[in-house]
Amino acid sequence: MLAPIAWRTPPRHYGPWEQVVSLLTEGLVARGEDVTLFATADSVTSARLVAVCRAGYEEDRTIDAKVWEALHIAEAFERASEFDLIHNHFDFLPLAFSRLVPTPVITTIHGFSSPRILPVYRKYNGRVHYVAVSDADRAADLTYLGTVHHGIDLGAFTFCGRPDDYLVFFGRIHPDKGAKEAVEIARRAGRRLVMAGIIQDRDYFEREIAPAVDGRAVQYVGSVGPEARNALLGRARALLHPINFAEPFGLSVVEAMACGTPVIARRRGSMPEIVRDGETGFLVSDVDEAVEAVGRIDALSRQRCRQEAERRFSADRMVEDYRRLYRRVLSGSES
Repeated sequence: MLAPIAWRTPPRHYGPWEQVVSLLTEGLVARGEDVTLFATADSVTSARLVAVCRAGYEEDRTIDAKVWEALHIAEAFERASEFDLIHNHFDFLPLAFSRLVPTPVITTIHGFSSPRILPVYRKYNGRVHYVAVSDADRAADLTYLGTVHHGIDLGAFTFCGRPDDYLVFFGRIHPDKGAKEAVEIARRAGRRLVMAGIIQDRDYFEREIAPAVDGRAVQYVGSVGPEARNALLGRARALLHPINFAEPFGLSVVEAMACGTPVIARRRGSMPEIVRDGETGFLVSDVDEAVEAVGRIDALSRQRCRQEAERRFSADRMVEDYRRLYRRVLSGSES
């Protein structure tokens, strides 16, 4: 299992790819699979851990990302003969090693950061087995082994049937995530907003978010860990997710649902695959529709949100989906 090294696996706060890798790895080990995890040296796992990088380069800025990414990826492929499969969660860079080893490589494409990386995926199409995290995020000219929606540890999220009277924004503070729009929606709806997440675009935060943060109508609580995340999402009346890009998946959307919290999301990317419009939330086209949806949010069943999360987005389901794909590759029946 080849994890990214931006953050520890599992992450302490932020690190969605690392979180998925951790849940998948631990689920496989629990089922008796022999798994070697290539991750940072401070990672926590029941698998066999191999590490060349001491910590995540986003957590220790003295680490040169390019240098240690190269060493990390090379370590996995230099030991390829030890494994039946290599499952790559490291984006496109490991694809360049795939023809140098006979070991089959599965790559989960967690999203395309830019169309400029597509030539790499095209070159190794057919050699590497691609897995999409949503049908919406499939590139038309690539061949896919399948689609596997992310799963979450349902035990880490507590159902809350009686929420407080605030809305929550949970995600990167970045224009793509619609943080500015979330502030506007809450203001126009007359609801208090609590915002949590790493500041990925400092200029954007200072220009668009900080002036609205007064500790009353709008509160910013920073990047929160698992325990605080559970309480913050669970007590919210609704999660605002007014994204400005075609998001490949949305872990915070599923996590909110697991707490019983419905989601108001912009109808883009994978959102129609995740949110059942009128059942577990509302899909909207703009700020006006989102404000109107806030007024209807109490008509939705929080119990239904939890049930949908349990039925469709458990870590167990994700692990079993991947095990089926592994068997297809190893048996040669992947077509």
